[in-house]
Amino acid sequence: MLYTLAGGGTLCGVAALVLLIVSTATDFWMQYRYSGSSANQGLWRFCINHKCHAHTITVAFWDATRAFMLLAVLSCFAGVVLGLSAFTNGTRNRRVRTGGVALLLSGFLALLALAIYTGVTVTFFGKRFLDWRFSWSYIIGWVAIILAFAAGVFQLCAYQRTTAEPAPANSPDS
Repeated sequence: MLYTLAGGGTLCGVAALVLLIVSTATDFWMQYRYSGSSANQGLWRFCINHKCHAHTITVAFWDATRAFMLLAVLSCFAGVVLGLSAFTNGTRNRRVRTGGVALLLSGFLALLALAIYTGVTVTFFGKRFLDWRFSWSYIIGWVAIILAFAAGVFQLCAYQRTTAEPAPANSPDS
């Protein structure tokens, strides 16, 4: 049961890590119409008519969203590594708990990033562009948050179960 919880947490953590990397690296957070052409933007650049350009202005919400997403990826990576190392050392290790905390932190950081992006997008771009929508990599970010939180809870439950069980008694063989 303990390895099932720790394994499930590690598996969810790996899936969350992959989805966080994909959502951070792609240019499809928002799609809209700009001068009659389709356009999309991500955290690092925007594309109009399939020609992509780097964001030239530094706006606080871009920097905050990027920073929180990168910290979420790093924290998720640390949680996955700690979760995998628990299988070599047994689940009675504190690495399981630390991995669970790192995965919960990853989910929280990604939640902050997406909350900032959502708030600014709805208030600013929602008024500026009439025909806009959130795109697939933005939605993948929300799925990654759910998986990171689930992975952290699984890891912490695995640690809690190992500390709650009594140690096996040594009985001498006769």
